[in-house]
This record gives sequence, C-alpha cells and structure tokens, in this order.
Amino acid sequence: MVMAITASTAADTSLACVTLEVADPEAARRFYRAFGVDSYISLRASEAHSTGFRGFTLALTVSGPATVDGFVGAAVDAGATVLKPAAKSLWGYSGVVQAPDGTIWKIATSAKKDTGPATREIDQVVLLIGVESVKATKQLYVGRGLTVAKSFGGKYAEFAPGQSDRLTLALYKRRALAKDLGVPADGTGSHRIVLGGTADAFTDPDGFAWESAGSLASTPS
Repeated sequence: MVMAITASTAADTSLACVTLEVADPEAARRFYRAFGVDSYISLRASEAHSTGFRGFTLALTVSGPATVDGFVGAAVDAGATVLKPAAKSLWGYSGVVQAPDGTIWKIATSAKKDTGPATREIDQVVLLIGVESVKATKQLYVGRGLTVAKSFGGKYAEFAPGQSDRLTLALYKRRALAKDLGVPADGTGSHRIVLGGTADAFTDPDGFAWESAGSLASTPS
C-alpha cells in the first residue's frame, strides 16, 4: 500500500491518499468497487514478498450496526474472509474482514443500536499502523511535519486529517493491533505500504517506508 501526504508548510503535513500494492490490480479493483471503498484507494501492481500480519489495517467508521453489517456482507460476497464476525463490544459494534489481496479492513461504529436504515456512507477512513513504540514513532512523525490530533500516552496516537478530510493516519502498538484484528502479530517481508510526503525518503524504525509525494503522482488507480 502507498500513502501520499501533502503539506502547505513543513509543519502542516497530512495523509492525502492510499495506494494498495497488490499482485492482481484488476481483481483487486473489482473487489474494492463491490466492497464500496474504491473512491478511497488507488492500486498498483507489486510482487513484494509478504507473509503473516503486514502491520496495518484500514478502518471504516460508519453510522450504525446495520451499515457495518452491510459493508461486511458486501466484502464477503466479493470474496473477503471474515476474521472477526460483526458483534457488539464495549466500544460499539464492529467486524473485521481480509480482502483477497491480504489487506485487513475493520468496519466499526460507536453506536450499539441503529437510529436509522443502513446506508453505504462512510464517515471516516483511518489507516492504522502497528508500531513497536507509539511514543517514539509519534515524535518522529511530528518532526516530519504531521500534527497530532489525539494521543493516549504510549498506546495510541492519531494525526490531523488533510484538506480532503477523507483519510486519517493513526498509530497503535503492533501486538495490540493484531489482537484487536484477531490475527497473530508475527509477519515477515514487505508491509505492502509506503507513505509518500514532502520530506525526503526515509524508513521509520518499524520498516514503514516514506517516499516523496511527487514520485507517487503517476501511480495508477
């Protein structure tokens, strides 16, 4: 997956788009169109080796349980595998699926009861990456120009969305993220994720690579 970020100044950097790296872009395109999230992502071909947990998830926040069920059902009908069936929890109602290309998606709502009919509307898309040290990675990203919107000690950090307000980047402990998704935390090879920004290329301590946003301009959708 590739993420591009934009910045009006060095101190105002934010996530702008997400590109998934997949083995079969055309098959993935059909899946994401059926799932209902194709307008939030782009795709490009990659044969990078990757096994186990890739260290990230994309999370959809929606209005209510019926809408969660609708997105989970659409994903399964299109070929996704259910990792955690949709169910109530302390925080609301959610389910987790894995796309045929291996990307894990969580669909969630803070509501435990529906106040209206199911919709196909998405309130927020959060790209959540699992890291060894939330505090250290947060400080690194702040130094690179991202603005922290929420922070809960060394457990979780969320950055301010960009001008499009379509995507949000957040950090979580890798093992805690894997547990939440219902998968083993172990994984090797490529994350299948690259963050693109205005800064020079670099790789963070967890192996998540950043590229110049300009180098992503020609990425096919």
